Amino acid sequence: MNTTDIQELEPQSLWRIFHILTQTPRPSGKKEAIGLFLENFGKRLNLITIKDEVGNVIIKKPATIGYENRKTIILQAHMDMVPQKNSDITHNFETDPIQTVIKDGWVLAKNTSLGADNGIGLAAALAILESSDIVHPPIEVLITADEETGMHGAFGLQPNILDGEILLNLDSEDEGELFVGCAGGLDADIQFSYHEEQIPDGDTALKISIAGLNGGHSGVDIHLQRANANKLLFRFLKEAVSEYEVRLASINGGSLRNAIPREAYAIVTVPEEGVNDLIDFSKYCQSVFNDEYKYSEQNIQLTIETIDLPNGLMPEQVQDDIINSVTACPNGVFRMMDTLPTVVETSNNLALIRSNGESVIIRCLIRSSVDTRKEELASMIESIFNLAGAKVDLIGGYPGWNPNFSSTILECAKQTYIARFGNEPKIMIIHAGLECGIIANNYPKLDMISFGPTIRYPHSPNEKVEIESVKKFWDFLIEILKNSPLK
Repeated sequence: MNTTDIQELEPQSLWRIFHILTQTPRPSGKKEAIGLFLENFGKRLNLITIKDEVGNVIIKKPATIGYENRKTIILQAHMDMVPQKNSDITHNFETDPIQTVIKDGWVLAKNTSLGADNGIGLAAALAILESSDIVHPPIEVLITADEETGMHGAFGLQPNILDGEILLNLDSEDEGELFVGCAGGLDADIQFSYHEEQIPDGDTALKISIAGLNGGHSGVDIHLQRANANKLLFRFLKEAVSEYEVRLASINGGSLRNAIPREAYAIVTVPEEGVNDLIDFSKYCQSVFNDEYKYSEQNIQLTIETIDLPNGLMPEQVQDDIINSVTACPNGVFRMMDTLPTVVETSNNLALIRSNGESVIIRCLIRSSVDTRKEELASMIESIFNLAGAKVDLIGGYPGWNPNFSSTILECAKQTYIARFGNEPKIMIIHAGLECGIIANNYPKLDMISFGPTIRYPHSPNEKVEIESVKKFWDFLIEILKNSPLK
C-alpha cells in the first residue's frame, strides 16, 4: 500500500485510534486531555468506565456470547508518552499534535518522539473495546497514568477495583517475544549547593555543547552502549579545567530520567588568550568521541561558541567536586544476568544534570532484576557523591517482576503464537520497568505476560514502530483472546 496516512494502514481500527492519540496531548505529568478522551471513549460505548483518584482509567466490557465461562482478561497499557525533541525544534508537547511519517515500512514522527511507546498497545486495547466482531472473554482495560515518570498510576492502583485473573501488558517492544519478568528501579537524587563567585577579569564566556547523539530508552537500549551526553561533556570539562583554566558557570544535560541523554551544555569562562587552544582541543575530543562510538553513534557534535558573560561562577572546589564525581559515577551496563548472559541485569543512567546559580541537581535511574544488586549500585553512587560533598536521596524505588515459567497464560500464548505464525516466540526478561511487578503487589494472584510490536529508539526523536509487526501483534492479541483459558 502506498500511503502517507497512518489511518489507511492495517489494521485500520488500531491505526485510526493511534492517529487520534497522536493528536491528543499526553506527555507524562499532563494527563488531563488524554484522561478526558479515555473517559469519553468508554462512556460513548456504554461500557462501565472508572477514573480513579490517581488518574487511572478502567473500562470493562462483557464477554461475547459463548465466552462467558472464560477467565477475565485485563488488557493493560499506559496513557502517557515520553516527550523528546532536539533543542533546535519548536514543538510544545502540551498543545501540539505529533506529526507522523511513513518511511521504509516504519511509522515515525517528524522531529519528535512518536509515542508508539505505549500508544500502539493503548490503541489496540481501545480498538478491541470498540469492536463488534472480535470474540473475547470478559475484558477489563486498565490504562495507567504517568508510567514514564515513576509509575505513579500503577502505585496508586487500589485493590479490588479489578476482577481479572489474567493480565496482558501491551508495553513490550519486540514482536515475537513474550516477556515474563522485568527489572526494578530506583532514583538517585543528588544535590550540590554553592554561592556564586565573581568572574576573573579578562575571561571570555563560552557555551560548550554536546549534541547529535542517538539517545534512547535507558532500559531497553542501555546494552547498545550508546554515548551519554552528560558523561562526554564532563569528560571534556575535566581536561578543560585542568589544562586551559576553564571555570564552570552552569550546566544543563539530559531531559528525562528514563532517556539516555542526547544533548548537554555548559556555560564556562576562560582567559581570552586560551580560547583558540580550547577550541582546538574540542575538535580533537570530537574526533576521539566519534571514533570511540563509531559503531553506536553517527555524528557526535562538540561545539563551542562565544556568548555574553554569565552572572557568576561556581566556586572552584565545588566545580572540581562535581566534575570528579560525575566522571567517576558508573553509567551504562553494570552487570549481565548469570542465567541469561545476553540480558542486562543491572545498569545506571546518569540522566539529568541541572544548575540554577545556587545548586546543581543530578538524577540517576538505577535498574536491576536483582534487588540486592540494585541496592549495591545505588550505594556505590551514593558513596561517590557523598564523598564529593553532595546530598543524596534514594527515592522512587519500585519492584521488579519475577518470572513464572509455569504460567497458564504463558503456555496459552506460546501455543497460540506457534499455531498462528509457525514458529516459537522467545521467552524473555526485559531490562526495563514494566508495571507488572507493581500491580502484582495488590493483585498477587494475577497471571501475567507482556508483549508488543517492534519499536526502535523509544524515548528519543528517532522512535519508530514497524508496520508489519503491528499487524502481527494485533493478530496475535486477537488469537489469545479467542483461545483464552476457561475458568
